[in-house]
Amino acid sequence: MSHFNKISILIPVYNEATTLIQVLEMVASADTSGLEKELVVVDDGSTDGTREILKKLDASKYYAKVYFHAKNQGKGAALRTAQGHATGQIILIQDADLEYSPKEYPELIRPITDGKADVVYGSRLSGGKVSRAFHFKHYLGNKFLSFLTNILYDCTLTDMETCYKVFRSEIFQQVNIKSNRFDFEPEITAKVLKQRVRFYELPISYFGRDYSEGKKITWIDGFSAIWALIKFRFTD
Repeated sequence: MSHFNKISILIPVYNEATTLIQVLEMVASADTSGLEKELVVVDDGSTDGTREILKKLDASKYYAKVYFHAKNQGKGAALRTAQGHATGQIILIQDADLEYSPKEYPELIRPITDGKADVVYGSRLSGGKVSRAFHFKHYLGNKFLSFLTNILYDCTLTDMETCYKVFRSEIFQQVNIKSNRFDFEPEITAKVLKQRVRFYELPISYFGRDYSEGKKITWIDGFSAIWALIKFRFTD
């Protein structure tokens, strides 16, 4: 474990004024198994007051570095910016809503610090943890995208679209992120699987939001994900 002393937690943010501070508090106070924390927060052109909150933020209180996009480009674009500013030996992706619990960081980090894994995904669909009974069509969509991933990349993932993705930094930094929107998820998965890394999944809790509560991903993003999985199987 000696060569792991810092974790970079990448937080893409778009119009999350109602949850942002609570999420930052949770992440800043989360147990990271003795690793120094670095929050890399990228506001992706928010218009609901999120930017103003971040501009007034006492960044040192949250171990945070904050960056701003002039206009909205998408989750992938925000994470591409964050990638360039992350300095930890472990990279963890955290959304700025309240769907995922930072209390589960120690479980997600442990396979990497124990030297068993290069990449760990937290699965909402493998059972074993509390999970909101969310839309059946979302469930089917996630299952189908994971199924397609498994066929194309010869793996056994249950939840390719999960937010909670954790990487040894050298794996993550090798990926040239080209996707701007939610197709980041299949792109990063495809490019990591093509590196033939030690890839693990473990169950996580999931407190999913409805569209009335601010959920942003739509069925159109599902088609983009299918295309991304096929495209990145055969190209970079």
